Amino acid sequence: MTKRKGLGRGLDALIPSQPAEQPQEPGKAQAQEPLPGGAHLVAVTNISPNPRQPRTIIDQEMLTELAASIREHGLIQPLIVTKQGDSYTLIAGERRWRAAQLAGLSTVPVIVKETTPQEMLELAIIENIQRADLNAVEEALAYRALMDDFGLTQEEVADRVGKARSTVANLVRLLQLPAEAQQATLDGQISGAHAREILRLPTAEAQIQAKNQMVRLGLNRRQAAVLVDGLLVDKKPQPKPKKTMMPEMLALQEQFEHALGTRVAIVEEGQGGGRVVIYFYSDEELQAIYESIAHER
Repeated sequence: MTKRKGLGRGLDALIPSQPAEQPQEPGKAQAQEPLPGGAHLVAVTNISPNPRQPRTIIDQEMLTELAASIREHGLIQPLIVTKQGDSYTLIAGERRWRAAQLAGLSTVPVIVKETTPQEMLELAIIENIQRADLNAVEEALAYRALMDDFGLTQEEVADRVGKARSTVANLVRLLQLPAEAQQATLDGQISGAHAREILRLPTAEAQIQAKNQMVRLGLNRRQAAVLVDGLLVDKKPQPKPKKTMMPEMLALQEQFEHALGTRVAIVEEGQGGGRVVIYFYSDEELQAIYESIAHER
């Protein structure tokens, strides 16, 4: 496959540095004359969304705020479109296009580019990741589409979007998570960092369990890592109690576990001494253990 020049340098390759148009009064059509930078005005209703738009969720509150800004200042940056017959399809700028409609604009400035379906996806990805608009799973799905639909390798995808190959690989691995965990990331219940922690667990059941605990407890990234570390410890074979351990000591160990609500190990070290090991898997659980001990005192 012939290697093409990457688009990772961003939308600057497509959008002129000079202002594309003057602010437009909401709802007022303007003459169809060329604008600086090669842009021109088209009817907002004559544009359709990019069928390969990687972003699946648009925050309504942010869209409303953008529409208010457009009402006051006009649409400063043109949309990037491709022409198909007498109509246009968005390449980049769907949020601005939707906000322009919400603001009541009848026409919007556009720059027309000839693109292939692959380039439409690549440019939509670039616009979104440069503006931090994609969450981790949306970005992973977009990279997977480039590989599955257009036969690109991870290295070629990385080159096209200006990312390190390891970054692309780590994001695509998130698609190995159960659908429930992926959806939680898409919905913003957990972050991409949380999802990467969950991916360390060996089974779908354990991954869903971890996701549920992260959401329920509102864990941050560090706390999520501690939780997963604890679950991984639980999955490791635990050494059986020494046969020489007295039944009374085993019973005491069970009483500790019942009282504290977590795993406890009593390790005898001879001459009447030893250690009591108390396991915890989150900051919240540690706090609960402390309060339980302090209360007993």
